[in-house]
Amino acid sequence: MTNSFKKKDWIWAYGFVAPTILGLLILNIIPIFQTFYLSFHKSGAFGKGDKFIGLKNYAKLFSDPQVWQATWNTLRYMLLVVPPTIVISLILAVILNSKIKGRNFYRSVYFLPMVAAPAAITMVWKWLYNTQFGLINHVLGYFGVGPIAWIDDPQFAMYSVAIIGIWGSIGYNMILLLAGLQEIPKDYYEAATMDGATPIKKLFSITLPLLSPQIFFVLVTSIISSLQVFDTIYMMILNTSPAYDSTVSLVYLFYNNTFKYSDKGYGSTIVILLLAIIMLITVIQVRLQKKWVNYMEG
Repeated sequence: MTNSFKKKDWIWAYGFVAPTILGLLILNIIPIFQTFYLSFHKSGAFGKGDKFIGLKNYAKLFSDPQVWQATWNTLRYMLLVVPPTIVISLILAVILNSKIKGRNFYRSVYFLPMVAAPAAITMVWKWLYNTQFGLINHVLGYFGVGPIAWIDDPQFAMYSVAIIGIWGSIGYNMILLLAGLQEIPKDYYEAATMDGATPIKKLFSITLPLLSPQIFFVLVTSIISSLQVFDTIYMMILNTSPAYDSTVSLVYLFYNNTFKYSDKGYGSTIVILLLAIIMLITVIQVRLQKKWVNYMEG
């Protein structure tokens, strides 16, 4: 009888996880193998008739200066976006976790960018950055500054795109960190107060150590997301823009080669490079987490 109940439990368990496993298999795992397979091929005329060419795509990849420029642009975007996003999200989460008036309203406002369409957000920012009619240059004009070509000048374009990335990511990360803050037992803070600990001391001795699992999760997901940046750059920076070379990302380069130039093989090779970079950075993070992430024992 006991074995029968256990068998039913296993059936129910597999039944509940089956949709997720099936989704991962169809949408993630199978495409990875297909991409790896295509990276050894070259598309024929009009993107049809794949021809096996061995390692020629990889040889072309390592000698292509545009690929390495796109790799640097992608890593640079990550460095510009991830640290400020985590710091600002953490500060906002700490503030909104305290008893302040209208905190539910502020939580909703900061989370709004996550529910808005990325294309709509990018179009609004593109208008704000407009050299001649943009609101930002209009305001700067009162101080005798400008006009600045925010999205056409290679000197400013990447920073302009990074600001959109930071603004769009803060709300989601803030909610995750806020959930972690609410899991920290209040007894720790009460005991620290009785010992005369200052708010700064509480932050570094209690909050950050106990929030480190959530910070680690936000760090990993933010890095992966930033390395896959595409839509913002695609909509902000045209191929003919002077800032194209200084902002084109690996995913943008993959899109151009695969869909504009109908070379799925070389596009797949670029994706494999991006996958290798993401895996390498993630493995390093997982190994380093043992030195600074503290998991509370239940």
